[in-house]
Formats: sequence, structure tokens, C-alpha cells
Amino acid sequence: MGSTVLSLRIDGELLDRLRSHAAKRGMSVQDYVVRTLIREDFDERFKTAVDETERFYGAADRTADGDEAAGPAAASPRDHVRPSAGIA
Repeated sequence: MGSTVLSLRIDGELLDRLRSHAAKRGMSVQDYVVRTLIREDFDERFKTAVDETERFYGAADRTADGDEAAGPAAASPRDHVRPSAGIA
């Protein structure tokens, strides 16, 4: 797979925060940003797949207060999706 250059103009404060986050992980800013974008893309694709699965099989029945009506086996796959952390 080839690579393409993406040039960004960002605020100095944001760049400092990115450097800090990258340094905590022993990464370059470039690697940190790329991994963050890949993770976000995966989360978005996974959510889409879960939504399509729910439409195909039907969402789990829920009571008015949001508890599962039929026990843990009826839990929606979405209940197990961890929201991804932002850059900040």
C-alpha cells in the first residue's frame, strides 16, 4: 500500500498537546495522528456494521427505562462498543 502526503495547518497549542500525547506513547506526532485516524475509522466502520446487523436481525427488545427485557442474552451488540478517545 502506498502513502500520500497530507499537510495540515494546526494551532500551536494543539501541536503541543499532540506532542505530549505522542511522547507518552513513545511515538512521533505523525505516527500518533495516523494511529488515531485509523482507530477512529475502525470505530466508525464497526458502528456501521453493528447498525446494519441490528437492522437485519432487529434490535433487542428494551423496556421503557432502557433495561434489557429478555436478560443479558438480548443485549445489543452496540452495548459492547467502547467510544473511542479523542485526541484531547
